[in-house]
Amino acid sequence: MLKELVYIILVGVFANNYVLQQTTGICPFLGVSKKFDQAAGMGAAVIFVMLCATAVTWPIQKLVLEQFDLEYLQTIVFILVIAALVQFVEIVLKKFIPALYKSLGVYLPLITTNCAVLGIAIDNLSYDYVNNFVDAMFSSLGVGIGFLLAMVLFAGVRSRIENSPAPKAMKGLPVTLVAASIVSLAFYGFAGVIDGLLGM
Repeated sequence: MLKELVYIILVGVFANNYVLQQTTGICPFLGVSKKFDQAAGMGAAVIFVMLCATAVTWPIQKLVLEQFDLEYLQTIVFILVIAALVQFVEIVLKKFIPALYKSLGVYLPLITTNCAVLGIAIDNLSYDYVNNFVDAMFSSLGVGIGFLLAMVLFAGVRSRIENSPAPKAMKGLPVTLVAASIVSLAFYGFAGVIDGLLGM
């Protein structure tokens, strides 16, 4: 059981990284990765929202939508749940961590439209290694940690890019996208490594 849960987390973090391999959740990845503290804060907020979204959407799918043949409402219901959770996170951050709330700015409400959050809620229902609620929660945790790792790593890369000389045509977003593609290439090597390490 423990081996399977470790496998699920490692797959989410490395072999199935939503940002660097599936190019999902790119909006906050490019928008908030300029500073380390903002990137870490956004990553932590996304982990929290992913876990909460899975904790709510999995039972809704299994106990309501599937039981009453309402699977066609899945996307709408999941979006509404995620939007409500993001509003909750926004209220909590504004009250208890106003500095982080202010630094995230417009990108915090954008978690509502972050396709990585909706993606993991839906993908957990189709992954062959996710068989129950606990597996789904660990899958969301792994994907969330992978999102945080991508944000923090790229914040370091961008700090180096900002201070390095680049041709005028490449400054700003073009060189950022090139750097992001190079970082994402590094993560493609993890796909077979995790299966080999854990013998799955």
